[in-house]
Amino acid sequence: MGKLLVIAGLVIAGLGLLVMWGVPLGRLPGDIAVRRGNTTFYVPIVTSLVISLLLTLLFSVFRR
Repeated sequence: MGKLLVIAGLVIAGLGLLVMWGVPLGRLPGDIAVRRGNTTFYVPIVTSLVISLLLTLLFSVFRR
């Protein structure tokens, strides 16, 4: 459990660094944003796929 928490913390810190460096995480092409009046509906499809792929690769490396 401790190892998993450390890995999760490192992943979150890495994502934070990417956002600070200007990587448009959450605004990738393919993400859907609908704005009408005061309401905004946002579906980060491509961002979710990218994060899922990165986490899958990371966990497969640490599993070995």
